[in-house]
Amino acid sequence: MGPVLYDILPWLLAMLVLIGLSAFFSASEAALFSLRWTDRRILDSGRPGQQVAAGLLRDPERLLSAVLFWNLATNMAYFAIVSIVSLRLSESSDRGDTWAAVFGTVALLTLIFCSEMLPKSLAVLSARWLAGLVGIPLAFSVRVVDPLMPLLRIVNLLSQRLIWPGFKPEPYLEVADLERVIELSSSDAQLVEHERTALQNIVMLSDLRADEWMRPRSQFRTFRPPVTLADLNGQMTPSGYLLVSETSTEEVAGAVNLRSLTELPAMHLERLARPVLYVPWCNQVSDVLQQLHQKQLEVAAVVNEFGETIGVLTMEDLLDTVFTVNPSRSGRLLKRHAIHQVEPGLWHVTGMASVRRLAKFLGLQPPAGRSVTVAGMVEESLQRLARVDDTCDWGPFQLRVLEAPQRGSLLVELRRRETEEDGG
Repeated sequence: MGPVLYDILPWLLAMLVLIGLSAFFSASEAALFSLRWTDRRILDSGRPGQQVAAGLLRDPERLLSAVLFWNLATNMAYFAIVSIVSLRLSESSDRGDTWAAVFGTVALLTLIFCSEMLPKSLAVLSARWLAGLVGIPLAFSVRVVDPLMPLLRIVNLLSQRLIWPGFKPEPYLEVADLERVIELSSSDAQLVEHERTALQNIVMLSDLRADEWMRPRSQFRTFRPPVTLADLNGQMTPSGYLLVSETSTEEVAGAVNLRSLTELPAMHLERLARPVLYVPWCNQVSDVLQQLHQKQLEVAAVVNEFGETIGVLTMEDLLDTVFTVNPSRSGRLLKRHAIHQVEPGLWHVTGMASVRRLAKFLGLQPPAGRSVTVAGMVEESLQRLARVDDTCDWGPFQLRVLEAPQRGSLLVELRRRETEEDGG
């Protein structure tokens, strides 16, 4: 065995190097992809290595493809060397086949434990610290593989189209899964019901557009700098935020959370304003909530296709939506039910009510117009501003304007029209 051991020693050293490389890529993958959003924000403002790691996570598909490529290449080289060493051991003596089998088994177990299980377990325990260490070398290895990325994407696309054409990604999380977790984690029926309501409201946010849930321009006021305490007239704003506009326009530029302040200066309140998040009208409310949380902001300005501010969404409004039973924009802003049944076949509906929610409530298809609120639908049908006693038809229903204030929300009477079948 002496000459054989001397002959295979370089190969054993190469195997140790490959085990170290495989462990590096496995630990890097586990560390970076287990980081939370708070960890990523800390990395963004940390040391150079930490900033590089945070930058890699901005393109997770590129990062994961590179890590998997290097891990696969390293493991293939490792097993190629295992095959060479096993072949030489089998030729070394009469019991060479036994030594070769033992060596192959030990080599496999060593790779699994030292390059997969151990590094990944340790990486998850100290993910943020390790991310700063591996950031720069990992970025270099990713850049080396960049020329192969188009080929890897083509291979991935062809495999999806040819090998698994009917493959559908599994949903990340189902509402039923969340409800099951709640039921198993608590024996308090009332608490379970509250948690289920919150989950349903969270899911509802993903089905709402920003323009369906925002505070419209008629429900808030902006203040142009310089803003003084006297401008508030000693009153809290309806939203709880002082919305500061640009100096030359009425567009929202910043917001001051008045409820969080214990003392207000008499002059230049605009200096306390924090930036606002600008989102398009078609964004999902759940996406707006996620962006506000990630950027540590409290107010989002909703803009239309011309870049004009048409409403705002505040963090407090969104959290109130999550934790309120049967939330509605009319209830939140007007302290009035969006849809109130007066008698069978007759309802009072606020103009701020969502057309989609009203259609779902009545079992109808939403109209084909651009309007998202009942007030918008009525005025789109009339082709002018609504006045009291104006009427318009919507499927089997007739809408009549009961209240049409100059500044505020309409109140509409919704009545089922009598048809020939009803009269017969």
